[in-house]
Amino acid sequence: MVPTSMFLTSGVGVHRHRLTAFEFALREADIEQQNLVTVSSILPPHCELVPREVGVRGLRPGEITFCVLARAEADEAGRLIHASVGLARPADPEMYGYISEHHGFGMTGQESGDYAEDLAATMLASTLGVDFDPDAAWNERKKLYEHSQLIIDSLSITAATQAKVGGGWTCAVAAAVFLPHNPGA
Repeated sequence: MVPTSMFLTSGVGVHRHRLTAFEFALREADIEQQNLVTVSSILPPHCELVPREVGVRGLRPGEITFCVLARAEADEAGRLIHASVGLARPADPEMYGYISEHHGFGMTGQESGDYAEDLAATMLASTLGVDFDPDAAWNERKKLYEHSQLIIDSLSITAATQAKVGGGWTCAVAAAVFLPHNPGA
C-alpha cells in the first residue's frame, strides 16, 4: 500500500452545525465522498504530484482514502482560522519527501502556508544532511535548500478565512490526498 500519486486540495465551509461546516469544507476541497484516513508526514519515493482535477477524477465515492489533513474550526465571529499542508520533495526520486500539516488561529493564509512549507522543507533538509541555521528566516533557508540541489521543490496549500458573523461554525481544511495509482496514466 504505497501511493504512486497524490494531490493537494483545500476548502472552507460554513454552517450552524460544526460537523456540517466540516462537510462543506470537504465539498469545496472535492473530497467529501471519501472515507478519509489521516496519516503522518512521509511522501513516498516516486510518488507523483498531480493536479487536483486529475486526482479527484481518480477517486471513487466511499473509497478508503489516505491523506495528510489540516483542519481548523471556530464559532467566534471574526476569528481568523487557517489550515495548511506543506510539501517538500527531494531531487533524488529514490528518496522520500515530507508533508507537514499546520492549523490554528490568528495567521493569514500566506503566513500559515509559509510555515507549513518551512516545516516540510526543514524536515527534509535535516534528513538529507543539509547544513542550515534553524534560526534563520524561512526565505533565507529556502534559498539555501534550493542551492543545495538536494531538494527539488517545496510548496504549500492553504485555506484561511475569518469565522463568519452569525454563521455558526466556520471550518478550513487543507489536505494532501494519496492515490494508489496514477490517475493520469
